[in-house]
Amino acid sequence: MIFDYETLRLIWWGLLGALLVGFAITGGFDLGVAILLPFLGKNDTERRIIINSVGATWEGNQVWFITAGGALFAAWPIAYSVAFSGFYFALMLTLVGLFMRPLGFDYRSKLPSQKWRNNWDIALFVGGFVPTLIFGVAFGNLLQGVPFHFDNDMRIFYTGSFWALLNPFAVLAGLISVAMLIMHGAVYLQIKTQSDINQRSKKMVMIFTILTLVLFALAGLWVANIEGYRISTEILTNAPSNPLAKQVIKEVGLWLANYGHYPVLWVIPGLAFISGALTLILSKIERPGLAFITSSLTLTSVILTAGVAMFPFLMPSSSMLSSSLTVWDASSSLSTLKIMLGVTVVFLPIVLAYTSWVFRVMRGKITPEYIHQNDHSVY
Repeated sequence: MIFDYETLRLIWWGLLGALLVGFAITGGFDLGVAILLPFLGKNDTERRIIINSVGATWEGNQVWFITAGGALFAAWPIAYSVAFSGFYFALMLTLVGLFMRPLGFDYRSKLPSQKWRNNWDIALFVGGFVPTLIFGVAFGNLLQGVPFHFDNDMRIFYTGSFWALLNPFAVLAGLISVAMLIMHGAVYLQIKTQSDINQRSKKMVMIFTILTLVLFALAGLWVANIEGYRISTEILTNAPSNPLAKQVIKEVGLWLANYGHYPVLWVIPGLAFISGALTLILSKIERPGLAFITSSLTLTSVILTAGVAMFPFLMPSSSMLSSSLTVWDASSSLSTLKIMLGVTVVFLPIVLAYTSWVFRVMRGKITPEYIHQNDHSVY
């Protein structure tokens, strides 16, 4: 490997962001479709159409989420351990919600009972809504700082509570997450369905794209007036990981410092509004395939806006500033990052090729005729 420690840390910060974006784009429309299921499906046939629209792809899309978790564990083990210590109950709720998804998909159509099927529809809704909300709430708390610190032996102490995570700004971030994935899922349904479901999906695209952009703008104004973080001592980019070997300051407006130093970065949040507006237009003129691309750009821009604002912080500490975790002091060893990069270079293209192939093969629309012809299928 020709990369030094600093470069590898940057590469893995970028790869972690890419995996999160990949999950938001692929798994995101699955979650959005699940949230929309009880509202867009007016009868059992329509709900089966909606479920079958993601039935062939949802399992493969979870690869991005699992890989992102694995990358966080292997590349940023300190951040992983703090996250699972501090956000333990929230993460358990997320996992319970995600567990509802395979159960709902696999068991919903096993019995003809309408009550049975309605209960599984509720389970699928919960499995979409709860993880989506918690993902956004987690980002909101990261921007405000997480109440944890290390002692001199690097033992973790978390001093917060689950209910403290549900503060106003974090809830706003959670609502952005819900709104943008519903937008994304509605665009996908516009691609995959016809007639009434298609038109209802089109209305949802309009509502939730506008809501996403309004909430995103409100969050931007809020971030400008909350305290951000900055490393105040020398930054040791090639040194062994030690979060306590630095000093950090906290001031209002510091989360916009990167945008101030590099004005070209304003293109990223600007792209969210441009791509969101294009999603509205393309959906309205019945070009949902292109609208899916622009809605994906909207999701990407929203996520990158937060990531760029926080760089180089991964998890700021609100209770002991010097314990904050950054790209430069929370990574695995140089050897670990090198080995992982080699594995990623081999397997990530395989995942991309597989995902592209599946979507190309399954690009047709789901119709009532398909449902009736496959009445005994899983979904």
